[in-house]
Amino acid sequence: MFKACAVTDIGRRRKLNQDYVFTTSEAIGNLDNLFLVADGMGGHNAGDHASRIAVESIVQAARQSKSFSPRKIFQEAIVIANKMVFEKAQEVEEMEGMGTTLVAASFKEDAVTVANVGDSRFYIVDEEKIEQVTKDHSWVEEMVERGGLKREQAKHHPDKNIITRAVGTDLDLKIDFFEKRIREKQIFLMCTDGLTNMLEDEEIHKILTGEGDIDQKANDLVAAANAKGGADNISVVLIAWL
Repeated sequence: MFKACAVTDIGRRRKLNQDYVFTTSEAIGNLDNLFLVADGMGGHNAGDHASRIAVESIVQAARQSKSFSPRKIFQEAIVIANKMVFEKAQEVEEMEGMGTTLVAASFKEDAVTVANVGDSRFYIVDEEKIEQVTKDHSWVEEMVERGGLKREQAKHHPDKNIITRAVGTDLDLKIDFFEKRIREKQIFLMCTDGLTNMLEDEEIHKILTGEGDIDQKANDLVAAANAKGGADNISVVLIAWL
């Protein structure tokens, strides 16, 4: 049995929330459940359109998919979403160049399938550790992998928000997929970089293994990110396998 909650917050410095989330523990088409987090980008407030179009397109495509594999459903749905965002950006001048990050997850029995594009993240948390499952598609992450930056430098690098992949910016889209075994008493965190740019993984782990139910913990994460400056929109989805 899964319990899930979602919180999205404008933060302390932005005038518009360009994040968009969707959660359901009920079946969507052939998926047993579906959780989505998107962080839009683009001028003239186009980012909020990109994230909304992408998420709504994925939900609709998942409902209609004939596939039974979560990975195949995600592949089909994200390709459709990418095309929808890209075409809208071509049609409307004010939306030119818009795009969105995306992290998607679906749980089946004792496993989770995750798809991601961009730098929104999926974590698995238990009492002992916090594990980042997804890998950021960002300039600083590439520099770290090449040895050009140290991990501690990347966290506060001025170009840390430059992403190298996004849904809707190019019809040729590469999607990363992850499949992980899960167990009871783990907490699964999906979030935008408005959380992870403000809080260290250790701070997130402390909150998620502290007192309170997942609703309280989700709100505590957002509050902590805002207390650190709230430089961006903050979106958090928590899922607990009870």
